Amino acid sequence: MARILVVDDQHLIRSGIVTLLRTVEGLGPVVEASDGVEAVAAAREHHPDLILMDIKMPRLSGLAAAERILALGLDPAPRIVVLTTFDDDEFVYAALRAGCSGFLLKDMPPQQLLSAVTATLSADLLVAPAQVRRLIERHAVQAQRFRAGTASTSMLTDREVEVLGYVAQGLGNEEIAEHMRVSESTVKTHLHRMMTKLDLHSRAQAVVFAYESGIAQVGGERR
Repeated sequence: MARILVVDDQHLIRSGIVTLLRTVEGLGPVVEASDGVEAVAAAREHHPDLILMDIKMPRLSGLAAAERILALGLDPAPRIVVLTTFDDDEFVYAALRAGCSGFLLKDMPPQQLLSAVTATLSADLLVAPAQVRRLIERHAVQAQRFRAGTASTSMLTDREVEVLGYVAQGLGNEEIAEHMRVSESTVKTHLHRMMTKLDLHSRAQAVVFAYESGIAQVGGERR
């Protein structure tokens, strides 16, 4: 019974998504908030498993709200998916960099939205890895100077760096296990330890880090 929080300052969009989600059998309670301030309070109170959040809102943006929610230390941490439009690339990149799990377009058909919600509840990365990689590559070169010095790969083992490189390529855990010739559970262990050491909240955020730290390179494979 997954708990979902829907955050959008536009009442029609918010209520439409909430109404749609409440028709799905097997989902838990669906809570709503009208801005980022309310979202942080609702997350603290209801501990949602998934948050669908508009990226541009008054009082507190979706990006700022996501950062505050992830900083709450909720266990398990909610997966946050930003609701956006085609022209919000920079905001989406910032959201992935902050730890959000993916993004959805506001004008997507209802059935696609429901499928996406189901997918993100069972997987860490909502948007197809190739889409995430293209988005990140468009911004990574400029963003590298902001990441420099904020976190270091020196704390990672060689195996953890290798896993991070494969994650940046868009490989799933099973594929990574095949490349490394280890079990999938071993990959999950390396992945968990790597993300804990780097204080990363989502697989998408790990991809961003890989590019900004130079482990992955634009237009090429991992280092």
